[in-house]
Amino acid sequence: MFIKIILNYILGFLKISIEGYYIERFINICKNNKIIIWNLKRNKDINLIFNVGIKDFKDICKIAKKTRCKLKIKSKKGLPFLLDRYKKRKIFGILLIILIGLTILSSNFVWNVEIIEEDNNVLENIEKDLKEAGLEVGKWKNKINTKDIINKIRLKRNDIAWMGIEMKGTNVIVKLVKAEEKPEIINEDEYCNIVSNKAGIITKINAQTGTANVKVGETVNVGDILINGWMEGNYTGIRYVHAKGEIEAKVWYTKHLKIMYNTKEKIETGNVEEKYQIKFNNFKINLYKTLSNFEFYDTIENENKFKIFSDFYLPISINKITNKEIKEVEKKYSLEEAKNIGIKKLEEELNNEIENKDNILNKNINTYETTDGVDIYVTYEVLENIGTNEKIVF
Repeated sequence: MFIKIILNYILGFLKISIEGYYIERFINICKNNKIIIWNLKRNKDINLIFNVGIKDFKDICKIAKKTRCKLKIKSKKGLPFLLDRYKKRKIFGILLIILIGLTILSSNFVWNVEIIEEDNNVLENIEKDLKEAGLEVGKWKNKINTKDIINKIRLKRNDIAWMGIEMKGTNVIVKLVKAEEKPEIINEDEYCNIVSNKAGIITKINAQTGTANVKVGETVNVGDILINGWMEGNYTGIRYVHAKGEIEAKVWYTKHLKIMYNTKEKIETGNVEEKYQIKFNNFKINLYKTLSNFEFYDTIENENKFKIFSDFYLPISINKITNKEIKEVEKKYSLEEAKNIGIKKLEEELNNEIENKDNILNKNINTYETTDGVDIYVTYEVLENIGTNEKIVF
């Protein structure tokens, strides 16, 4: 379908307006006769505008007559009409033919790699890994082995659960599903202890299988055994088991920050420079002076790639470069201002780190004044389930 539309652009096509009460029948007959019509736009219930190739025009007229629809040519487009219009301008015609030839040639290359990651999960350095595996902009499509690329990436990275590569026009779509990190699963028939994965004070312990190794009120550190993977009976003696149980403890999260009384902050002035750059694959042409008029600024680059259709990219793009002027402003804080800023920032960090806010038991804030600023410590006491399985090695 896509190739046929491209050919119609080269061979020429007509923009048709058709009006009548049997438009649906007209469209169905066109489909049954395998006549390609595209860019369908319906202005009213009885009026339709569409494109059709020159070679299908006679058949379209017959179908319009059969369905009692009025047909009108709105415009003529494509290479034949363009050449006829500019037949006296030979240089223009030659350049146009060269341009069309280059466009057809460029369709055999990859000019855009689109990476789609499920749930917007960010996979670091994936663009670099894809390039090393053989998928990059400017490469001949026939030389890209999608299965080989997928195998190389999967062997190199263990953070990808699924990967798929699809070629559409000059665009390659890479779909990725990030693998979730899961703790090591120990089979039910294997012996294991339950050990602490956090430091804290035990508030509750319930050993369903195995023998409790700590009591309520005891302090434990990371790696301490909470429930032993063995049980002892008066008649059976010691027998090893797969430890199971529930352990609850008070744990602490602490954040520290120092706020200076005198500091410099960068703020945007509101002054903006916009510059443009033409890019032919890796070759760049600057349409501006490379030096900025600003002394200090942040730069944002947006690349807009040229494409004929949704997935037919060309090796041409325009980069919009935006420079936002920034300036350094001296800030002076009082002791109370410094405390409030630091406490607010640390509380936001801790709230983002702790999943269940309802389990926060206490909040402790300590501040220590120094000559140049204030040191702030914020500690949350949280009630959490702790413990992870650890295989017993004999």
